[in-house]
Amino acid sequence: MTHAVADRRSDDTDTPGWRWAPHWVLAFVALWPMPGYAEGVMVVGALIAIARLLMARFRGGKALLSVQAWALTTVLFAAYWLPEVFSVVGAVDPARSMREALVDIRYLPFLWLVAASVADARGLRITLTGMAVIVGVWTLDALAEGLFGTSPLFWGLDAAKQLVSSRPMCSAEDVAAVDRLSGVLGPCNLKIGVVLASLSPFLLYLAGRRFGAAGWILSAAAIGVVIVLAGARAAWITYTLVLVFSGWKLLGWKRLLLVLGAGAATLVVLAAVSPQVRDRVERTSHLLTADESGVDMALSGRARIWQAAVCMVGESPVNGVGVRGFRRAFDDCDAASGTTAAWGDGPALHAHQIVLEVGAETGVLGLLLWLAGAAMAWRAWRYADTAARERARPAMLALAVTVFPLNTHLAFYSTFWGGLTLLLAALYAGSLLARPQPSAGQA
Repeated sequence: MTHAVADRRSDDTDTPGWRWAPHWVLAFVALWPMPGYAEGVMVVGALIAIARLLMARFRGGKALLSVQAWALTTVLFAAYWLPEVFSVVGAVDPARSMREALVDIRYLPFLWLVAASVADARGLRITLTGMAVIVGVWTLDALAEGLFGTSPLFWGLDAAKQLVSSRPMCSAEDVAAVDRLSGVLGPCNLKIGVVLASLSPFLLYLAGRRFGAAGWILSAAAIGVVIVLAGARAAWITYTLVLVFSGWKLLGWKRLLLVLGAGAATLVVLAAVSPQVRDRVERTSHLLTADESGVDMALSGRARIWQAAVCMVGESPVNGVGVRGFRRAFDDCDAASGTTAAWGDGPALHAHQIVLEVGAETGVLGLLLWLAGAAMAWRAWRYADTAARERARPAMLALAVTVFPLNTHLAFYSTFWGGLTLLLAALYAGSLLARPQPSAGQA
């Protein structure tokens, strides 16, 4: 009895200091429209986390995370970070690659903080509900932009920035060039489609639990319209995967097929009324041709980029050309050098495909480390019990569709998309391997 009371007191003294973790994580996500502030929140959170752990000499670690969660979170970080370190040797831009490797160390304590935010029932509830609310608000904001031509949230952020610094968040050229919904992220950061596609499981699972099939369908329709109008076809694939894997259990296959059919019909209608959607549908249809130029047109020039990436893998097979060195190595591997590319002037900035990005920038060694991280994540899922899987299902699906290899992607070693991916990895590890809760007899 005495030992039980002592253990409970230890937990009580260790965990309240981390009760702020869910709110900190949600603040980081909510500030993505302002990347500098989001980065600041992430860095400060990482510093606070490591400082508290050092002051406590890592005692009470089991009250923060289970041993398994500590291990998986650290392994997933290592699978992302170690390829960066190894790619520095022989990199085409060693200073850039070295800087990326050094700066990205900050992710490790932040990932511990993210995992801790979902490591108990209270934190899990706050974090997952908060993620769903953010997705819902951003979706409604983007729908408002579709109706009225302006994102209310971005308009407010832009007005506040101009009030403070007398400068807009985006240049006039960025605003004039926009041909799609940009949402809260704004016309100079056209990622709202891919972001909502990756984060949509949080809203869909919450809507399904709270409001059943009707809530899921309504939420799915709203997010789907935004993703189509946002224009990124990679997001269309990502979101289709989300709908299939989140909807089949709730709706059953027959009703899910009806929903997917309704989604296809909506795409046809939007293509009829929106020139931008029609252009992307027509461009995608070029995939049906056997002509290489037609395929490259359908992929917006990505076939040319992928050929260059394969060349880089052949030139530097062991550890790649260096993280973020793709643009420097592109010209030497561009088979069509000297001709205007589909994306305009200048080299391609990254491979636009996760396997080719990792292979080109970090080599076979990097690919093996990423595969090792994926294997560990799958092993943890395989041996988890039913309750743990249910806790982790939204984060698992969000992470899985984000790294789905048969798609095009943003740069995983960029600050924005790398941070999003690692956030999902930590949410998955923390929720799947949550620390054991005290039983009723101990409480």
